[in-house]
Amino acid sequence: MVYKTKGTCSQAIKVEVENDIITSVQFVGGCAGNTAGISKLVVGMNVDDVIGKLEGTLCGTRPTSCPDQLAKALKQLKTEQA
Repeated sequence: MVYKTKGTCSQAIKVEVENDIITSVQFVGGCAGNTAGISKLVVGMNVDDVIGKLEGTLCGTRPTSCPDQLAKALKQLKTEQA
């Protein structure tokens, strides 16, 4: 899926999941090092575990962040697959 982010420097997140395990994450835009690090950390993890760890993460004074947007993308993906 491709999730259009809101309130972050990144414009979108491309996510692939198989059997509730994240197989690929690619941020479009954003802080290259941070988003690449997040992507490497979450590949191989269970979707619910990633949502639990990243949801609600803020970026400075912004009400969201790239990790929080990834959690939102994963929640939307779960809803669409239900």
